[in-house]
Formats: sequence, structure tokens, C-alpha cells
Amino acid sequence: MLSQVYRSGFQPFNQRVLPWIQSRAVSRSHYVQPSAIRHVRSWSNIPFITVPLSRAHGKSFAHRSELKHAKRIVVKLGSAVVTRGDECGLALGRLASIVEQVSVLQNQGREMMLVTSGAVAFGKQRLRHEILLSQSVRQALHSGQNHLKEMAIPVLEARACAAAGQSGLMALYEAMFTQYSICAAQILVTNLDFHDEQKRRNLNGTLHELLRMNIVPIVNTNDAVVPPAEPNSDLQGVISVKDNDSLAARLAVEMKTDLLIVLSDVEGLFDSPPGSDDAKLIDIFYPGDQQSVTFGTKSRVGMGGMEAKVKAALWALQGGTSVVIANGTHPKVSGHVITDIVEGKKVGTFFSEVKPAGPTVEQQGEMARSGGRMLATLEPEQRAEIIHHLADLLTDQRDEILLANKKDLEEAEGRLAAPLLKRLSLSTSKLNSLAIGLRQIASSSQDSVGRVLRRTRIAKNLELEQVTVPIGVLLVIFESRPDCLPQVAALAIASGNGLLLKGGKEAAHSNRILHLLTQEALSIHGVKEAVQLVNSREEVEDLCRLDKMIDLIIPRGSSQLVRDIQKAAKGIPVMGHSEGICHMYVDSEASVDKVTRLVRDSKCEYPAACNALETLLIHRDLLRTPLFDQIIDMLRVEQVKIHAGPKFASYLTFSPSEVKSLRTEYGDLELCIEVVDSVQEAIEHIHKYGSSHTDVIITENEKTAEFFLQHVDSACVFWNASTRFSDGYRFGLGAEVGISTSRIHARGPVGLEGLLTTKWLLRGQDHVVSDFSEHGSLKYLHETLPVPQRNTN
Repeated sequence: MLSQVYRSGFQPFNQRVLPWIQSRAVSRSHYVQPSAIRHVRSWSNIPFITVPLSRAHGKSFAHRSELKHAKRIVVKLGSAVVTRGDECGLALGRLASIVEQVSVLQNQGREMMLVTSGAVAFGKQRLRHEILLSQSVRQALHSGQNHLKEMAIPVLEARACAAAGQSGLMALYEAMFTQYSICAAQILVTNLDFHDEQKRRNLNGTLHELLRMNIVPIVNTNDAVVPPAEPNSDLQGVISVKDNDSLAARLAVEMKTDLLIVLSDVEGLFDSPPGSDDAKLIDIFYPGDQQSVTFGTKSRVGMGGMEAKVKAALWALQGGTSVVIANGTHPKVSGHVITDIVEGKKVGTFFSEVKPAGPTVEQQGEMARSGGRMLATLEPEQRAEIIHHLADLLTDQRDEILLANKKDLEEAEGRLAAPLLKRLSLSTSKLNSLAIGLRQIASSSQDSVGRVLRRTRIAKNLELEQVTVPIGVLLVIFESRPDCLPQVAALAIASGNGLLLKGGKEAAHSNRILHLLTQEALSIHGVKEAVQLVNSREEVEDLCRLDKMIDLIIPRGSSQLVRDIQKAAKGIPVMGHSEGICHMYVDSEASVDKVTRLVRDSKCEYPAACNALETLLIHRDLLRTPLFDQIIDMLRVEQVKIHAGPKFASYLTFSPSEVKSLRTEYGDLELCIEVVDSVQEAIEHIHKYGSSHTDVIITENEKTAEFFLQHVDSACVFWNASTRFSDGYRFGLGAEVGISTSRIHARGPVGLEGLLTTKWLLRGQDHVVSDFSEHGSLKYLHETLPVPQRNTN
């Protein structure tokens, strides 16, 4: 068997394997080669997939992100993962998913090993079937009756169940792995196999030879003969094999594996019993943290509880193997839990010997929440004072900021494209503009928080108010733009929001000093922790899962970044736009003097911006006119590459390269030109191919312009103005956290107002709803009361 492998057609697993497995699960015979198996090939013909995974063993991985480099991996399947809820028989669908994930990793060039429970449960199912069958035959012979009496099934001894279940369990695994052209081999061990030096060498040699031949070893304790575990039998730093947890740890260290994945029926370790109100999943567990963990009861099946798992995990960690304990039974995650762990995603509890220097992102989220609430209670003048102080620091500490930015630019040279380098660069003029914008925010924030929007007298002495309040904790993720940090921080401070910032690593030096200056400004009123910069190796996808800590995500960067965050965010609203496909329509009555000026500014002033022009729509009557020639000549001088839309290309004998898609954001000196017959067709084109960002009409006909302004359904619609005006600073908002194309809460450039929500305040005097019933003593008045005038100074 070890020299051959079965190969079958690649049909969906549930169609090709599960029906056969289910039919064999209670069969009285052993594994029979399924009819789907077509031919046999020798291992020498199997292509080995090589990926750069190797590393020197001896020290465990310090961070989750390093787990993708794991070459040799042990996956331990607990009894609760392998068995069904009734504890009789196997969870076939779950096992199939696990085998598929192990096969994917094996075919990537990794060396996978399984430590599996389940023999007792599978054997119990088979023995129950045998007992029922034999009892029914005997009763039928003795009673001569067609119906059977109720039959009592005796308590089954675990060793007998294990003996009956081992062969069937292995047959199932073999059938499943066969579907992925992978061979599996069974190894049964006891404690003696590790304590006897000769047996230990034999076991080690066998496992290495199997891995060399690309075979997946499936290891289990030989429960048919293993004696009961002796208490306190761990001697001289060597863990005793009492259960499959200790077996997996011992095997992982003996085989110098990079990663041990322990799958159970809980998400990982908690700081209090799982299910309790205050229980929090521990993301990273460090040796010595046992005091922070409360161990609950062990799982419904199996020999080891969570305490045994932690003990085994710490022993493996000490031996140089990284460990993750995770849930392998949850239907929403079990289908990808193993591959997610190897990819470094935040799943379960990761055991690490390296404690980070700073707080975890969860702790930073809590600090931002607490600091934001304190910030919201400050007087408006105090928040404005913080922002003014930050503006002063930007100019006073100019040299230090530019020095840090110079380091970022030097490190990014040759790695980033020219448009991204331009975004990354800071200058004296940029810092001065930032300071001016921050002072505008400070001036406009005097009555932003706590402003009364509506007052209603519900009844006598019962008054209702709707007032503005902060949203809560904002997560702002931005790329290559360090100037974004003080802008967003000032808006969060003015609106009383806590803030988590995740900047690109290309701007690490600039972001660090700008954040330090922000915290220095916050310190003047004791709210330093309200703004946090995430410096840990947190993946953006993991940050997007912190739905209990983050109230709003605001991405600032490429359209791909925004799309990825919108996809990854689970239960957290995302404010932003996935693309900035901005259009400019040149009407037949456009001014010759205005067109080239507006097109040049919209496309060439800053082509990487999200509000830069991407598609120029030209009225058909303008073709082959001096105005059209002027536009083309200007674009040629500015070195703009032109892509012809289908209709425009049909008018030309020798056209520029035809556009691949009319829905393209170039972000560079490239422009699509298309021809339309009317303003109505221009609007229809914008609605079909645009991104609802910013769209412009150039015309001298006021009626046509107003029709365009009213009918184009975009966040920003302009008449005879550059698309580049779509910006919070240019709108007089002081700054913006981004431009939103969504249709709820905030749309267009989002400044201070977009970071506020509302709450209702009701002030009464012993009012109860029953007083307003049909026979009650009070009546609803619902009178609108005057709202205090807003301070605009």
C-alpha cells in the first residue's frame, strides 16, 4: 500500500465519496476499493510542489504572520471534532473538510501529519450495529414473532470499541485522501514507544520515511491495549503520553515540526469560563500566563480537557514548535480553519514565547474607547485647543517630521511607483497647508458635539431632544499618505471619537512621529490614549473582525484596498468608495476658453487622486472642430495616453488603443474618451459606467446644466468646475476622512459632520405610558419647540 496510490476523477467530494463512505460506515467488511478508482500509479511519477517553506528548527515562530512558512505540521483532531453529537459514529462531513484542507497544504509542499481520535466512537457504532443485528436474529428465532421486543444494549468497553473501530477509521481516511491523490499510513503507538529508545528510533525512522515519500502519517494511541494513564507520570521534563493531546505534543517535538494545530470544540483559551458574560478569547498566550486562564470542564468526549491541552501546548512550545488551539467543529469556520491558521489569520489562541513590547490591538481598542469617551466630555474649547496645539506642532517640529519622511522615501525608492512616492512625500508647504486645515477644523468644531437638532414637547413637563454625539471608535486604514494622519486625528478629536490608525509600512517613520505629536497635543487635557497607532503585525482582515471594539471603518487608499476592506469587514460599517471613476461631459454649447483649462486641471494636476478625471465624454457635434483639436493637442502636450471608447473609435480611421473597459480608474496620465449624442446619453453613460463619485458638465446653457445637476446620481455633481474640487479642505470642511459614495449617513467628502450620529434625550416627571391610554389622564401634544441657535463664530 505504501508504494502505490489510488487516483479517481475530480468530482465534488460529497458526490464521489460521502455516499460510499456512508454505505461502508456500518458495513461488516473492511475497506474495499471503490469503483470510482480508475488506475494505479507509482509514487515516482507524482509531481512534488516545492515552495520556500524550510527554516531552521529550534525556535518557535514569534508571530502569527510567520506561520505561512511552516513546513512540517501536525494537526490534532480531538474526539469532539471527529465524532458526531450522539457520540456514536463519525462526523463525516467535518472529516471530509479537514482532509481536504490537509490535502491542500500537503500539495503545497508541506509535510502533514494527523493525530486523530475517533476509533472508540466508530467502534461503538459498529459494535452497536453488530449487537442489534445478533439480538434481532436470536429473538426472531426464539419468539417466532414478526415484531421485535425492545432490546437493551449493554455498556460497551472502550478498548473493545477501539479495537473494532481502528480499521474502519483508517479505511475512511484512506478513501478520503485517495480523492486528492494522497496516500495515508496508520501508526498506532503507546507510551512505551517513546520511552523505549529502540522503539523510539524505529518510530522516528518510519515517520521520516513516510514524509519523504509524500505520505500523510495518521497517528493514534493504541486504545485497544493502552493502560489507564498514571497520575503525575511526567518525568524529567518529558511529557507522558496519556491522551492524544500529549501524544500530539510529543510527536511534534520528536519530529521537529514547525506547527502543531490542536482542534477541539471551543474557540481557544478564554480569560474566564467560555459562555460567561465577561469571557474574552485570548488571542496570544504566553508561558507564565496560566494564572489569567480559568479552565472549564472538559469536552463531552475524549480524555483530555483544556488544561491538558494547555500543558501539552506549552511543552511543545518549549521544544521549539509553535501551537494554535482552535475550534474545529463550528460549521462556519471548520471548512477553512486549518488553512486560515497556516495563512496567519487570527483564529483560535496562538502560543508564543515572544511578548510584544506594546499593547495588543484589542487593548488599544479599549484604550481608544475609553479615551474617546473622555474626549467627548471635554468642553468644545478644550477640544479646539488640542487641535490648535497639534497645528502648531506640525510647523514647530517641521524639521523632525521631514527627516522621518526622508527615511521613508529613501526606503521606498525603487519599490513604489512614482504616483505613490508623490503621495508619500511631505514638504514644508504640505505641512503649512495641514496646519491651516487643522485650524479650520478647530474653529468649526465649537458646537459639533451635543448640538440640539430637534426639540419636541411630548406632553406637559415631558420634553424630547435629539442631539449630536460621537460615533464611537473609528478605524482608519490608509496607504502611503502620512498627511492623512493629522487630518483624521483632528477630525476625530473635534467630533469626540476614539481613533485607531493603521498606516502603510512604507510611511512607518512619518506616521510614528506624527502620532507622537498627536498624543503630545492630546496630553494637554489628559486624553492621550484617545488616538492609537496600530504598530503590531495585525493583518487588515483581522482588524476588520473587531466588531465589538470598532464602530466604523474608513479606508483611505487604492480602490483595491477599499474593496478588500469592504469584503473583509464583518458586522462593521465601511465608509468609503471602491473606485473614483470621474466623468466630465463637454456639451455642444461648451466654452472654448474653459474646456482645455478644466480638462487639464481635472486630469493632469494630480492624476493619482480619487477625484481625478478618468473618462471624458464629448458631444458628437464637437468632433472635427477646433475645440476638439485643442483638447487633443493639450492632452498630447501633457503626455496623457488616450484610450478610445467604442463609439469614438468608430469615428476614427486610425484610433488610439481601444479601451478594454469603460469602467476603469487609471490613477495615472491616462484618459478614456467617448462620444455621446446628448446630455441624456451622457447621464446614462455615467450611471452605467461611473462610480457615483464626482461628475462634471461643461456648458454655457444653464438649462442643460441644471438638468445634468439634478439627474446625475453621484455624490458630487459640478457645472463648469474641475473634478478636483471634490475635497473636504476645498469644500471648507477643514479636512476630510474620505469621500463616501454610499447612500446612508454621509455622502461626498466626509468632514466633521459625517463623524457624528445622534441620540435622544427625554426629560420627564414621573411620566408613564399608561397615563396616555384611551382612559388615561394625559394627551400627547407633540409640539415643535425652538432649537438653540448654532454658534457659527
